[in-house]
Amino acid sequence: MSDEEQAPRRTLLLGQSARIRIWDRASGEVRTVFESTERLYEAPNWASDERLLVNGDGLLWTLPVDGSEPPREVPATGLPPVNNDHVLSPNGQTVFASTNDWHIWAVPLAGGAARRVTRDDGGMHFLHGIHPDGTRLAYVRLDPDGEDWWASATIHTVETDGGDDIAITSHPGPADGCEWTPDGQWVLFNTEQFSTAAGHSQLARIRSDGTGLEQLTFDQRVNWFPHISPDGEVVVYLSYPSGTTGHPADLPVELRLVHLGGTRDAWQHPTTIVALNGGQGTINVPSWAPDSTAFAFVDYPVATV
Repeated sequence: MSDEEQAPRRTLLLGQSARIRIWDRASGEVRTVFESTERLYEAPNWASDERLLVNGDGLLWTLPVDGSEPPREVPATGLPPVNNDHVLSPNGQTVFASTNDWHIWAVPLAGGAARRVTRDDGGMHFLHGIHPDGTRLAYVRLDPDGEDWWASATIHTVETDGGDDIAITSHPGPADGCEWTPDGQWVLFNTEQFSTAAGHSQLARIRSDGTGLEQLTFDQRVNWFPHISPDGEVVVYLSYPSGTTGHPADLPVELRLVHLGGTRDAWQHPTTIVALNGGQGTINVPSWAPDSTAFAFVDYPVATV
């Protein structure tokens, strides 16, 4: 892809800030870790050493979850500008990130030389998940032919060295947010394939081998990015107002919580835990603390006068 074909980098609006925040599962309280009026941060991952990983201005940044220091750039050599699709390896040593050349790259969290994972196969690769054993990545593949790239979206998994790339969905059409369950048996994702209304994304799951597709949510809202807690007990997802197309920024959205409880019916009874201004960049990637006690996200309030 040429530079002209790449999406422009988001920036903050006049009077807007980016707040990196944490929701506490036990108390339901939300606290702000860091707020910026200069750089638009997105998509927090939670590292095992009590740091958050975010992206901003095409770079990767880390900061302590207690907010004691501002974000520090990850010194990555040879890494193209990143977007808000990145995950951490289970051992916490490697960041896998989607970049603006439409590939997935790997770079040490401590900094160092970047390595490209995906091959030149003509597709666009948007990373969202990593298998619990750290051997495979889950991503959304688009084939950029025609005007509607997302109409070709399929969920793929690939080995972390770029080998054995397989499609686990075959239905073309808008899909995103693919993430494994902690037992490695299922991939959760959002898809429009269950609706005839453009943009009406609902949550689904499919087995890692591409069998057993199931729709999970059935409401009138537009649901994206399911993130399951490491203990497998609850899921947080992003819920847009009815009629939303895609996953735009700066809308009144909700973070919704599902207590799984061993039954599919639990998905029909979500609880809104946070209402915010956001969407794109809020929770594009796995955001749970490793011990499942808290969840990180970003909101984008605009100052009122």
